[in-house]
Amino acid sequence: MQEDIKKAIEVLKSGGIILYPTDTIWGIGCDATNEEAVKHIYDLKQRDDSKSMLVLLDNPAKLQTYVQDVPEIAWDMIDLTDKPLTIIYDGAKNLAANLIAPDGSIGIRITDELFSRELCKQFRKPIVSTSANISGEVSPTKFSKISAEIKNGVDYVVNYRRKDNSEVKPSSIIKLGRNGTIQVIRK
Repeated sequence: MQEDIKKAIEVLKSGGIILYPTDTIWGIGCDATNEEAVKHIYDLKQRDDSKSMLVLLDNPAKLQTYVQDVPEIAWDMIDLTDKPLTIIYDGAKNLAANLIAPDGSIGIRITDELFSRELCKQFRKPIVSTSANISGEVSPTKFSKISAEIKNGVDYVVNYRRKDNSEVKPSSIIKLGRNGTIQVIRK
């Protein structure tokens, strides 16, 4: 695993994109502060850049670096959740401009999966995590279902967990508004 993390970080630092396991489905990732790398992912996925992607962090304490004002309820949700939870926050900051939604929001998930958490921790920046598929196609739930187009379109494919055949699900998604509103996007 450590060799995979080392190679993935080299690619991320050079502006490349990776295919890696997360706490949910396999993800396509890059340095979430690098606009060119983010553009490369949009191009690979054939996705309109008005559809923002989420980022992973390894520690909730880092949220305040990337969100202007973290609502109090977010801390409780992170502490109490028993499954992967992506929270969409208003007031994104210190991220690639083309990663932030037109309304200024960003989806962030604190990963608790061994590989992605350690990758985020050692990289010391947020990492984009978007499903490993062409936009509009079904999100693959395991490595063996990822298309050759995606595998060949990234700069590095992580070896760790490739043979894991567990069926996984995408995260729950909740949007927290500045005015205290909570909107469930996906359960």
